[in-house]
Amino acid sequence: MKVTNREPNVIRKKGIEALSRELGPIGMTYFIKQFDTGEGDYTRERKEIQESTRVKEIVEEIYRRRK
Repeated sequence: MKVTNREPNVIRKKGIEALSRELGPIGMTYFIKQFDTGEGDYTRERKEIQESTRVKEIVEEIYRRRK
């Protein structure tokens, strides 16, 4: 199936139809339930973690957890 329309609602509808056709309604439901948009601001949190954590600390933590 080729999608020529890039409108989100059209793509979403075609995606649901394809999942339902290939997986059945129960399989489609299980597949969709795997995805979660999450919460928070990933970019800001990642930047904060990277700025506050040093490579040496990460390596030390890896060795500590391996013991």
